[in-house]
Amino acid sequence: MACVPTMMPGMQHNLRVPGPTPLPDDVREAQAQPMIDHRGAEFGRMLPEITDGIAELIGTSDEVLLLTSSGTGAMEAAIVNTLSPEDRVLAVTIGAFGDRFAEIATTYGANVERLEVEWGEAADPAVLRDHLAGHEPYAAVLLTHNETSTGVVNPLRELVAEVRQAPAQPLVIVDGISGLGAIPFEMDAWGVDLVVSASQKAWMGSPGIAIAAVGERARRAGERAGMPRFYFDFGQARRWAEKGQTPWTPAVSVLFGLQVGVRRLLAEGREQTWRRHAALAAAVGAGLEAVGLELVAPAGHRSATVTAAWVPDGIEWVPLNRTLRERGLALAGGQGKWAGRILRFGHMGDVRLSELTDALRTLGEVLPDFDQRADPDAAVAAATAAYEELSSTAAAAAR
Repeated sequence: MACVPTMMPGMQHNLRVPGPTPLPDDVREAQAQPMIDHRGAEFGRMLPEITDGIAELIGTSDEVLLLTSSGTGAMEAAIVNTLSPEDRVLAVTIGAFGDRFAEIATTYGANVERLEVEWGEAADPAVLRDHLAGHEPYAAVLLTHNETSTGVVNPLRELVAEVRQAPAQPLVIVDGISGLGAIPFEMDAWGVDLVVSASQKAWMGSPGIAIAAVGERARRAGERAGMPRFYFDFGQARRWAEKGQTPWTPAVSVLFGLQVGVRRLLAEGREQTWRRHAALAAAVGAGLEAVGLELVAPAGHRSATVTAAWVPDGIEWVPLNRTLRERGLALAGGQGKWAGRILRFGHMGDVRLSELTDALRTLGEVLPDFDQRADPDAAVAAATAAYEELSSTAAAAAR
């Protein structure tokens, strides 16, 4: 049996994986409150408050539906509620989660073509434009906003613009799971038809609630979609939401926490949230480079929620990860073909610079045990300087 790295007894847990994210104290307290009737008036007030708040934060006047599921369930719901078997679908994939979106559509019988981008790179709008012009029309194009497996953020607005100009106007369906709530996103202004997310990312909730924002074109597509669905039926969710309920028993305690998370984001203001995450990402990137690690994503396409770096040659990820966790630091490793080759450092949701510099210091202290020269003080200094520079620049621009 494989040895699972665990924290030493009494060790503080610095959770720096790209989801589930650390829970603010008020979210944890909300999730501990007594259970309520999910068919009662109190729940009927909570549900629309959450969905209306999410809609405001992602820039849409269309509906937001909540499902009790992981983010992958939201991806599956997006497919089965808009498409029919044999529909032509283009999946623009830049990593493991783009591949997952394509696999879901294929499983349900869609005729999926892939526009594959080298992992670690972002999709090129010009390449997408040429592909769309040179192929038969598609019913939908699947896009990833923020690729959690590589730390790359796509130029989503530009990609969506190319799709909207394509023949037959394919649906634009977006995996926004690790980006929404932390990275600039304008659903209506950009022309996104459907985007999905999940409670355990930048929304600062526990895992268990999937989010789907459904535009008018996606709703109309649902009327003729022929893929099988029951639990993930948007029509059912829509009809029950009009009564302030969900069709099936929801994860009520998770919704208690999500309500608080959405309130926190609304109080902060989405532009400030975006600036904060960008500054935190700059800090992590600078700190990782200061301990001698090479970042995966190219400048200009680095995620504001998760930073990926190459594991240095000669270092095995499993023992490095075990040692870090014994020191109280939880990072994520690579996925798929990059398993063991990269580490991923999450910085979304309720996170402070001090937590990130603590993590960078721990990493800088551990790497020399693996014959990698690293200066923990330099890492902290570089991270702090990058954060302060970007924060001050953003504050000046906002004035």
